[in-house]
Amino acid sequence: MSLLDVDNLRVRFTTPDGDVTAVNNMTFTLNAGETLGLVGESGSGKSQTAFALMGLLAKNGIIEGSALFEGKNILGLSETELNKVRAEQIAMIFQDPMTSLNPYVKIGPQLTEVLQLHKGMSKKEAFEESVKMLDAVKMPEARKRMDMYPHEFSGGMRQRVMIAMALLCSPKLLIADEPTTALDVTVQAQIMDLLNELKSEFNTAIIMITHDLGVVAGICDKVLVMYAGRTMEYGTTDEVFYDPRHPYSIGLLEAIPRLDTEGEILPTIPGNPPNLLNLPQGCPFQDRCAHVMDKCRQEAPALETFADGRQKACHWTPEIITSTTVQTEGALT
Repeated sequence: MSLLDVDNLRVRFTTPDGDVTAVNNMTFTLNAGETLGLVGESGSGKSQTAFALMGLLAKNGIIEGSALFEGKNILGLSETELNKVRAEQIAMIFQDPMTSLNPYVKIGPQLTEVLQLHKGMSKKEAFEESVKMLDAVKMPEARKRMDMYPHEFSGGMRQRVMIAMALLCSPKLLIADEPTTALDVTVQAQIMDLLNELKSEFNTAIIMITHDLGVVAGICDKVLVMYAGRTMEYGTTDEVFYDPRHPYSIGLLEAIPRLDTEGEILPTIPGNPPNLLNLPQGCPFQDRCAHVMDKCRQEAPALETFADGRQKACHWTPEIITSTTVQTEGALT
């Protein structure tokens, strides 16, 4: 049995201007020890997918569908039930560690609180366990850092604290919401190496939310490409990178700077994502697609399986796919 089964997840928000559907019929599975990359431009619904799974949606958010975690639907659980799942079973690393950590409280109490609350440890036991976890995430002088405030840490060190906090209860699923966005490329590579090591050591499944396909190449087993709240393409990382089947996937890959070219103009995807309050009839990507057809403007393509484990939502079926590859080795540096 898979660790997480998400089926027809739909997230919408009621606003004065009308309903906004941020996630539309999302379906995927995740096994223990696997990493799934959710990729796409800002506003594609990646973070709202994570917030729905964690029960962290805004009050005007409405969830439909199901998300079975070890066979139990975690959508719609009460706050009390969610608190038993969060941290102990599912943990999340947020995008900006500076706003996720309390600036008025030292790192030590923020870490030990997790273990005292969820594991019932004494203050002394929680302190020692927190020091061990800071050591595990390669924090220099871990014991000394417990007595420091968040502003005394660099961005990379604060992110290591957030990773340590998320892993204190040994969760089975870790959701990382763009954990490397504010970091320089050297620290990005260190964080990715760290997550890979932790995944191997604890057999933790990871959902990696990012717009950086270099990060995906370095850590993810599967990729789900999102656009306007919908799944455009789904498959293994190698399949999507070396044989993309959706024009949006191809556009994202072509827009990555390559190591084997110099001085060329970087391709871009023309236009902007659609207004979710006023989605066009048919495919949401139609106005930016180089392969748009009349059918695309009239009928939204269904998400169909076209190969073992691979899916796409597109009417365009090219006879020959031009392979668009990314140099994964050194992609983060």
